Amino acid sequence: MLKNIQEWTLLLTIFGIVTLLGNWVGYDIFSLNAILGMIVLIVVSLLGFITQKLVPLSIPSVAYIAIYGVLISMPWTPGSEIIVAWTSEVQLLALTTPILAYAGIAIGRSWTDFMKLGWRTIVVASFVLLGTVLGSAVIAEIVLRMQGII
Repeated sequence: MLKNIQEWTLLLTIFGIVTLLGNWVGYDIFSLNAILGMIVLIVVSLLGFITQKLVPLSIPSVAYIAIYGVLISMPWTPGSEIIVAWTSEVQLLALTTPILAYAGIAIGRSWTDFMKLGWRTIVVASFVLLGTVLGSAVIAEIVLRMQGII
């Protein structure tokens, strides 16, 4: 268990540093509050991972992370205003960049497993991505025209 905690801490710290870098470069936000917010997010994630290993139920760690996140940000929780202020300084897209990069690396490392899925999976994934992009573009076009922006 200690080895897992060390690995999780290292991985989350790397994510945190890359996220803070993306927050600074992409959103021009580099403050003590952003750093403290990232530390809070790392600690909540670690608590969720540890809880998932300790509780004998088959509940994913993301559920525990979400529960802890909601609990510490509720207005009745002491210090929640400070925690919300800190974590609000960390932009969502800055958070997703290192996670998606890690997912890409994970897929790249197991390319042989990915290829075992067959050519049909690649075709379906391509159509899903194409549909998502086109659907998003159509929705954006409609909303922007309704608002008179374009």
